[in-house]
Amino acid sequence: MAQLKEIKTRIQSVRSTQKITSAMMMISSARLMKAQRLIKNLYPYEQNLYRILQLLADQEESIDSPFLQARTVKRVAIVPFTSNTGMAGRFNDEVIEKLKKVVADYTPLGKENILLYPIGEKVAKAVRTMGLKPQGDYSSISENPSYQNAQQIADELMGMFLKGEIDHVELIYHHFVSKGTQTIVNEAFLPIEPKIDDKENSVQNYIVEPDKKTILIQLIPKILKVKFYTAHIDSVTSEHAARMTAMRIATDNADDLTQELTLEYNKLRQQSITNELLDLVGGSFNIS
Repeated sequence: MAQLKEIKTRIQSVRSTQKITSAMMMISSARLMKAQRLIKNLYPYEQNLYRILQLLADQEESIDSPFLQARTVKRVAIVPFTSNTGMAGRFNDEVIEKLKKVVADYTPLGKENILLYPIGEKVAKAVRTMGLKPQGDYSSISENPSYQNAQQIADELMGMFLKGEIDHVELIYHHFVSKGTQTIVNEAFLPIEPKIDDKENSVQNYIVEPDKKTILIQLIPKILKVKFYTAHIDSVTSEHAARMTAMRIATDNADDLTQELTLEYNKLRQQSITNELLDLVGGSFNIS
């Protein structure tokens, strides 16, 4: 009887946990739909801004912008994106693992020359564990990305790059492909490396007004700010997708476990009833 009671308690516990995972799955699903709509509209805007830069980057005339000038890396800034909370599968672990590899590559520069801007409490904690000091606390903006916050961080990084305080900036985040697929991305933020389009798409086929230089002065900072914002939105969208998937799997596993425990409970209960019947039958024979 004690074993039956224990199994029944476990079934109730699993069902209670299942209610929580099911609720978290629905919440993540709702948030994912909202984030998907935003990223769906943001992707084309970012791509078209970058395409304009590509059109201006013809081979016959060099682009005079400090944001495009590669230099020897003596000091680097790294911006990894994670969530503040867990229960999202390997979403946070993948970013942290990638960050450790990137930091290891820059170790010869010295820890004092590796600046980290962790967006999310999970990666901020990992940074401190690695013996490095975060450049700020950005956990409050991790779950609610906004263009204003992205602009502030991008402005800070661009300012440091212009002053020569850093020579290279990298982003580490998840790119949302689908509900079931999110890929880890490690890409350069500064300097920008525009690809050269072919002659058919060259800027020579367009009328540029007021002039190329004026457009670039306004375009390049805009591209960088939008890129940073897009990366943050991409990360958050991937987070919701990863958590929704993890909670769906947990909910399905709870169903399977409940069925197994219920089957075991019924077997033990049937065995207990059979034993009682045998005791009764045996007792009647002893009396006769």
